[in-house]
Amino acid sequence: MIFYQEERIAMFIDGANLYAAARALGFDIDYKRLLDLFASKGRLVRAFYYTALVEDQEYSPIRPLVDWLDYNGYTMVTKPTKEFTDASGRRKIKGNMDIELAIDVMEMAEHVDHILLFSGDGDFRRLVDAVQRKGVRVSVISTVRSQPPMVADELRRQADNFIELQDLSPSIARVHQHRDPPGGDPHGNLYENA
Repeated sequence: MIFYQEERIAMFIDGANLYAAARALGFDIDYKRLLDLFASKGRLVRAFYYTALVEDQEYSPIRPLVDWLDYNGYTMVTKPTKEFTDASGRRKIKGNMDIELAIDVMEMAEHVDHILLFSGDGDFRRLVDAVQRKGVRVSVISTVRSQPPMVADELRRQADNFIELQDLSPSIARVHQHRDPPGGDPHGNLYENA
């Protein structure tokens, strides 16, 4: 990882994508440790976390995570999921946050020197190219070690740095304790560090 202490850093986390990558590698992320790790690498300006929420459910398993992140240094960007029926008549839920993330990256580009993109989505290749032309370095954090790999080759090639998520696991993995809440949390028990 190449970081400079004086550089201004912003983190952009595609929540669903990062969660899937960590699960594929067999660990849960401790979001406090993640924030601390990158805050130690430079001047962390902002850490954005993007996720869609199912609004009509009485209990959403992601709600405790969203609330914890919101109170502990992350800027939450959420929107309600949309429900639709596909051509086969199956009920589907859609909650893509790509546009919100892309707009925020473009708006923040003039205020930072280094963007950390926690996603492997190849649709972000053009976004990475656009902010690089503004003089901003971009590191992509995802994994090639899962089956199948979670990062698109074109995104990995476009990035200034590719950081393998599995290599970060000793620094950001949640230490499992026997204090999981009833029903569990799909992103892990975050309260041990609160």
